[in-house]
Amino acid sequence: MFERIHHIAIIGKDYEASRHFYVDLLGFSVIRENYRRDRGDYKIDLACGQQEIELFIIKDAPERASYPEALGLRHLAFQVDSVEETVRRLQEKGIHTEPVRLDDYTGKKMTFFQDPDGLPLEIHE
Repeated sequence: MFERIHHIAIIGKDYEASRHFYVDLLGFSVIRENYRRDRGDYKIDLACGQQEIELFIIKDAPERASYPEALGLRHLAFQVDSVEETVRRLQEKGIHTEPVRLDDYTGKKMTFFQDPDGLPLEIHE
């Protein structure tokens, strides 16, 4: 019935900080970007392999209820070839990462970092 994930939607508060983080630091390319005047927010569609990330910028969005155990989406995980290399590249850009650890079930390397609004993001081999 379902073939693949079409997109993931993320809400941020600060246009400049969120766009800089996802486009300039993480390297996602912009497919399209629109200011939605009727809602007073931005919607930026980003390419992530064959999937898309919809980045909504809503200035008065409520804070995340808890970290990371709020109801709903817990975190977003990206597959990478090398967690160590990705960590090195993120840290070169000033992005703090948690210590690398092994997934208890797959035995693969993984770690977390956060976007400007505190959304947990994971990298996983």
